[in-house]
Amino acid sequence: MNILLVGSGGREHALAWKIAQSPRVAALHVAPGNAGTGGLALAGGGHADNVPLEVHDIGGLAAFAGAEAIDLVVVGPEAPLAEGLADRLRADGIATFGPSAAAARLESSKAFSKEFMARCAIPTAQFGAFSDPTQAKAFLDRFAPPYVIKADGLAAGKGVAIAQTRADAEAEIDDMLGGRFGDSSRTVVIEEFMAGEEASFFALLDGETAIPLAAAQDHKRAYDGDRGPNTGGMGAYSPTPALTDAQAGEVMARIVEPTAAGMAAEGAPYRGVLYVGLMMTDEGPKVVEYNVRFGDPECQILMRRMASDVVPYLLASATGGLAALPPVAWDPRPAVTVVMAARGYPGVVETGSIIRNVDKAQALDGVEVFIAGAAREDGKLIATGGRVLNVTAVGDTLEDAVARAYAGVDAIEWPDGFFRLDIAHRALGRAAANA
Repeated sequence: MNILLVGSGGREHALAWKIAQSPRVAALHVAPGNAGTGGLALAGGGHADNVPLEVHDIGGLAAFAGAEAIDLVVVGPEAPLAEGLADRLRADGIATFGPSAAAARLESSKAFSKEFMARCAIPTAQFGAFSDPTQAKAFLDRFAPPYVIKADGLAAGKGVAIAQTRADAEAEIDDMLGGRFGDSSRTVVIEEFMAGEEASFFALLDGETAIPLAAAQDHKRAYDGDRGPNTGGMGAYSPTPALTDAQAGEVMARIVEPTAAGMAAEGAPYRGVLYVGLMMTDEGPKVVEYNVRFGDPECQILMRRMASDVVPYLLASATGGLAALPPVAWDPRPAVTVVMAARGYPGVVETGSIIRNVDKAQALDGVEVFIAGAAREDGKLIATGGRVLNVTAVGDTLEDAVARAYAGVDAIEWPDGFFRLDIAHRALGRAAANA
């Protein structure tokens, strides 16, 4: 098979790493790719290559897929899905892993997704959507603090604020509706605060059938102790004790399968991976938000743990036939990833610093380093973005996996980077309490 993978982050490096292991793959192109994706060795011989096409270049990507006789396009990030890349490719007869623009509204519009959940009786928080600040502020009367304020559209994982006071909530409303996230915050969604522990659950859908993948737990805040601003994710681990097997079955029955049926009934059958952000409340799992792609950095640990060849599942999701495949097999060992980010992230960061000794980290037992925002220039690895490296490890126990991941971090020389020291702290604390 000839495969085109769209994207340039750590998620796409992890996907490329896993796809490259499939004996079914004759060629793997990554557009635009990064320093980790270009040159990946393919199990069947040859190497992956980077293609200088940006994720928003829908016409260019479609033309490349046609000219190169691509059998399957795998779309990594959410933005090109919201812009209709999957629609264009399917119109050209090219199998595509990823939802249509209509189905991608589950992520690209929080107002749409909340209204959809209400129509389908999918458990979630009470909410209201507003473009007028006076009406939005009046809606706060329905809730006690803290207040959850969300930009309606895509904001790179940063469009959510939890305000502890009424004054802070009103300031967030003014700031978002005043244009903090541009068109993405022309509308805001205000939600009831849900107490509980967060978890991420992933499933594959092919328009009719939904099959489970696995659960993980992300760390959204920038600093240790879950402090600081929200980010795209500073680390993750899988599996998580926050979501038991029984609860995973409940998520499939009460959330994922009704989502698949509801989208099909509304004329937007969902094909691709569905990432459900959950709050594990006293009333059971409730949806915090949908994402229409693999999480980043959750994808990195899922690809490390997946024992099955990923390609048949990507293809079946794109074309139908998930029901005919066996359940996905998983390495039972825990996996952990620690994000190394440029100082200043998630705000303004300086690029251009040199990163050394990634190869030393990579050589450690159980460690794999997935590159996100970095490029190679004159043989040197140069930071080019906010989240730069994902140091990922598996271990016999969660403690072992955490230790291996941080050993990898310690091996890397990058004075201009920072990282959290407490990835997986909730699960480790729970294990210590139960010991």
